[in-house]
Amino acid sequence: MEHPRVVDPAHPLIERVRRICIALPEAVEVEAWGRPTFRAAKPIFVHVAATPDNPFSIIVKTDPEEHLALMQDGRFFGAPYYDRSRWLAVALDAPDTDWDLPTEVIETSYRQVANRRQLAALDALRPDHADGSTES
Repeated sequence: MEHPRVVDPAHPLIERVRRICIALPEAVEVEAWGRPTFRAAKPIFVHVAATPDNPFSIIVKTDPEEHLALMQDGRFFGAPYYDRSRWLAVALDAPDTDWDLPTEVIETSYRQVANRRQLAALDALRPDHADGSTES
């Protein structure tokens, strides 16, 4: 049974997420559960639309060292069906959304699931982040 589409994949916010994700080495988009997902080959690193009530959000896998701090940040929330000890969601449609944050957590999420070859390719693109850090 096919899931109904939860969010329009052509919406400008989703397009913006897509551009960030697809710029990462070997990233692919796969529609699953009626939502766009972005994968480092196979493992998911971004799932769009945390819930049908919040379609303009993303779910990301957090760095274990940053997870507790992100949970204290009011912009993040737990998402159904995802392990809340490693995955959090963040809304994208607030009028004051600072796109540095989604960009940073998307790359961090990618780093959590990418294989060594993909990480080496990313580090070659971003030598200032080669230690795995995404802070500027």
